[in-house]
Amino acid sequence: QVQLVESGGGLVQPGESLRLSCAASGSVSSIYAMGWYRQAPGKQRDMVATITSGGNTDYADSVKGRFTISRDNAKNTVYLQMNSLKPEDTAVYYCWLRLATMRIYWGQGTQVTVSS
Repeated sequence: QVQLVESGGGLVQPGESLRLSCAASGSVSSIYAMGWYRQAPGKQRDMVATITSGGNTDYADSVKGRFTISRDNAKNTVYLQMNSLKPEDTAVYYCWLRLATMRIYWGQGTQVTVSS
């Protein structure tokens, strides 16, 4: 089993920044990739950013140039630096992990609200 613990969500004003963290524990000996998805009310859960163990990254078009994903392999932790936040970034952000076996795990979610 794998446990994912997220932190860093909150309420910010447009243009401000937040940093999300997600630490994985348990059976994490073979992680293929980690990342973040988000889900706004009434919408589907969409990929925000992912990073493989080798450092390859992928971003949703809507966050390119504003969000940066990074990873500390030694700590099994993934970070999402979110700059220039917009109201449309408001959502519950979920940490995502894929093992080398292709099994997927999800965090419990952290709320990010961007509002003036």
